[in-house]
Amino acid sequence: MDATAVSPAFSVTSDSADKTRKQQTPGPNAAGKSNRFGDTLFFNLTRAFAVLTLVTLAGIIISLFVSAWPSIEKFGLSYLWTAEWNPPMDRFGALIPIYGTIVTSLIALIIAVPVSFGIALFLTELSPLWLRRPLGTAIELLAAIPSIVYGMWGLLVFAPLFGEYVQPFLAATLGKIPVIGNLFSGPSLGIGILCAGVILAIMIIPFIAAVMRDVFEVTPSLLKESAFGLGATTWEVVWGVVLPYTKVGVVGGIMLGLGRALGETMAVTFVIGNTNFLNNASLFSPGNSITSALANEFQEASTGLHSAALIELGLILFLITFIVLSASKLLLVKLSRHEGAKT
Repeated sequence: MDATAVSPAFSVTSDSADKTRKQQTPGPNAAGKSNRFGDTLFFNLTRAFAVLTLVTLAGIIISLFVSAWPSIEKFGLSYLWTAEWNPPMDRFGALIPIYGTIVTSLIALIIAVPVSFGIALFLTELSPLWLRRPLGTAIELLAAIPSIVYGMWGLLVFAPLFGEYVQPFLAATLGKIPVIGNLFSGPSLGIGILCAGVILAIMIIPFIAAVMRDVFEVTPSLLKESAFGLGATTWEVVWGVVLPYTKVGVVGGIMLGLGRALGETMAVTFVIGNTNFLNNASLFSPGNSITSALANEFQEASTGLHSAALIELGLILFLITFIVLSASKLLLVKLSRHEGAKT
C-alpha cells in the first residue's frame, strides 16, 4: 500500500476537525476589534475621572467665589491687610488670620525639616537593622494620630510645660538678641503662635521623614559604596551623593508637609489662642489662623457679611495653598531640567 494514501474516513474526519477549529478560533479582525473596544473604554473611563476631578475643583472655586462675593465687593483688596475683625459692626479684615497661618507654618517647617532629615538619615545610613523596622513603624504611627488628639495633648500637656520652662528660657536667651529679640518677648502664656507652630512641626515630621527615608533608600548602592571606597565619611556621602541624587523627592516631601501645615485645623485651634488682636510681633502672644477662625466662627456666623467674610478666608487659604503647590511644582521642574542638563 502507498504510504501517501489516506483513507476516505480519515479525510472526512480531518475536514470536520478543521472546520470546527476555524469556527471556534476568532479571526484576527475579531480579536483586533475586541482589543480596540477595551482600549477605548479604558481611555474614556480614565479621561472621565480626570475631567470629574477638574469639574469638582472648578465647582469648589466658583462656589467659594460666589459665596464670598458680598465681602469681596464691600472690602476689596483692603480685606487682605486690614487687622480689624468686628462681627457686630460688620468690619472684617484677614490680616491676623493670614499672618497666623503663614507664621505657624514657617515655624513648623523650620523645626520639622532638620529633624525629619536627621530621622531619615539615621534610618537609612546609621541605624542598626534590629532598630530600623520598629523605629520606622513608630514614625508611621505618628502620622496616623488624629489631629484633634494632637490638639488636646498640646493644650493639656504641652502648653503648660512650654509656658513654664521653654518660653522663659527663650526670653532669657534669644529675647536678648537685637532685632529678633522682639519675637521672643512678652508674657509666657504657653498657648500662642509659637506653641501652635511647634505642635504643627510635631504633626508634619512623620510625613516629611517618611518621604525622605523612601527617597534616600532609592539611591543606588553603587554610588554610595564608590564614595565610601574613596574615603568619604557618612556625612560626605549623604551631602555629596544622596542629597544631589534625591533632591527632587526631598523638596516634594517638604512641600507635602507644608501643605499639611497650612490646612491643619483642630490642633491649631486648641493651642493658638484664637484672638484677633496683633499687639506686637511676639511669637508668645495668642493669635489666630484661617482654619481656626473658620472652625470657631462659621457655625455661629450670621447669614450675610460675616458668613461671606469667613468664606473669603477659605478662598484665601485655597489661593495660598495653590501658590505654594505651584511654586513647588516649578521648583521641581527646574531641578529636573538642571539634572537633565548635567547628565
